[in-house]
Amino acid sequence: MTADSKDEVTSALRRMRINPLSISESGSSGGSSLFKRKAKITEKDIVIFTRQFATMFNSGIPIVQGLDILSKQSENKAMAEVVGMIKADVETGMTLAEAMKKHPKYFDDLYVNLVAAGEAGGVLDDVLLRLAVYIEKTMKLKKKVKGAMIYPGIVISVAVLVIAIIMIFVIPIFAKIFTEMGAQLPAPTRSIIWLSNFLGGIGGLMTAGGFIVFVFLFKKYRATEGGKKKTDQMFLKLPVVGDLIRKVAIARFTRTLGTLLNSGVPILDGLDVCAKSSGNKVVEETVYKVRTEVSAGKTVAEPLSSSDIFPSMVVQMISVGESTGALDQMLIKIADFYDDEVDNAVANLTTMLEPMLMVFLGITIGYIVVALYLPIFKMGEVIGGK
Repeated sequence: MTADSKDEVTSALRRMRINPLSISESGSSGGSSLFKRKAKITEKDIVIFTRQFATMFNSGIPIVQGLDILSKQSENKAMAEVVGMIKADVETGMTLAEAMKKHPKYFDDLYVNLVAAGEAGGVLDDVLLRLAVYIEKTMKLKKKVKGAMIYPGIVISVAVLVIAIIMIFVIPIFAKIFTEMGAQLPAPTRSIIWLSNFLGGIGGLMTAGGFIVFVFLFKKYRATEGGKKKTDQMFLKLPVVGDLIRKVAIARFTRTLGTLLNSGVPILDGLDVCAKSSGNKVVEETVYKVRTEVSAGKTVAEPLSSSDIFPSMVVQMISVGESTGALDQMLIKIADFYDDEVDNAVANLTTMLEPMLMVFLGITIGYIVVALYLPIFKMGEVIGGK
């Protein structure tokens, strides 16, 4: 049996009236086990499941029957097993939201809260469709941000690789020639040869090891509460990149809260979900502060106005939405606007980084080439003088 944890296996077996004596995780002892890894459940799988389930429920198919059909039709075995476990839990008397809550890896607080609101309000099909749209929009937003990082990442990687090959393999050949000639080397050439010897020897290992240790320690630091907050604050203050992070955070917050409110989730619960799903410690603390102020009787716009994250335009639009009783619709409009703003920020980031990287690469390689050819030019002058 395949499951995310021993508890899930135990629950599934007990529903089949089987009391397990012991449960152990299967290892990779079998020769074919390497080819039988459990399939991963992606956001795309969740979107497909959500849309199909909404269509079935809207067509009058009961929840259990719909889950049964989806578990049998799913091409992803892992998804089929999860849906099958949800179906079994619903058959025992759980609500759909309660059954999904047992699988937080695939159905987060936002999903569960929306499904619970849909079940309570009798509009589960509408809520599921909103969820599918929300997940699709979120996926698109993530794709934009990742896309902005791919090109600079490739250029930097290629630049580092080219420079490393030149420093470790090409320059030693020139250094040997210069040594045999006994020529007096100029300062740029001596510096390049020294750096080549450093990187080609223990220095290269030290540099690589230092980088790996730095990345490891940075991840460890970010895993702490204080570390995550400090680094998130630092990222928000970065030029261009900080602006992109801020716009992504605003788009995510407004779309999440707008979708929750539009589906009937109470505002305090909605703010709680937004804080947990923000992905940024600074934004999370800001949203929790807003939740505290709202629970004390204030509007959402009031505490947001004192935040450094949300610009005055967003605060004013939220205030208008609250005063007109259409906060959910206003939040969705803000989210759509900031999705476009993220597009512009990504384009600006790419436009700015591309020439900077090219200039850096050109200067670096140009310096290396000039440093290598300076001794040759000097030798030519000496020979010409004779």
